[in-house]
Amino acid sequence: MSGKQRGRPRSDQAHQAILESARDLLTSGGYERMTMDAIAARAGVGKQTVYRWWPSKAAVVAEAVLAGYLVAEGGAPGDTGDVEADLRAWVRAIFGQLDDPANTALIRGLAAAAADRESDALRLYRRLTGPAREHLVARLAAGVREGQLRPDADLEAAADAVVGTLLYRALAHSPEAVRPEEADGLCDLLFLGLRRPAGTKT
Repeated sequence: MSGKQRGRPRSDQAHQAILESARDLLTSGGYERMTMDAIAARAGVGKQTVYRWWPSKAAVVAEAVLAGYLVAEGGAPGDTGDVEADLRAWVRAIFGQLDDPANTALIRGLAAAAADRESDALRLYRRLTGPAREHLVARLAAGVREGQLRPDADLEAAADAVVGTLLYRALAHSPEAVRPEEADGLCDLLFLGLRRPAGTKT
């Protein structure tokens, strides 16, 4: 028996190196500048090795996220008992993250991955967008139960409006910093339709 210790199989090492390479390139240079050649070079493998496992850079990004090499920030809105204040704070925080080029690069990469392969789109939705949307609907539903929002409000449409606006803002990111008023403007429109009119019975 050989005295050498067996380490991680070479294919596993290459697989990990490629995902780490995609993470580093995406966060440092952006999705548009990342190429399969650059991923392979940074990982120290041949380009054919990358293509053996993934058909495109979008697929590499999707796998990097699903494997935990890239983390999309998010989380559920807080619950202080004031649904409007909680949603405003949550939207402001997410808008603030869009000032970070690494975050916008990640979102653009995920959008490209979702468009590239339907299977990746479903997996990414289940991991990222779906839970965020469910958190929003749940927080709005609590607002309805607490008598702060209209009982006939379309909570699903409201959540779609928030998520869709955030995704659009990331994909259409401009050099100007995101202003807090943009988040507040979105919430103003949202609660104009959701807020229970003063004086109505609960």
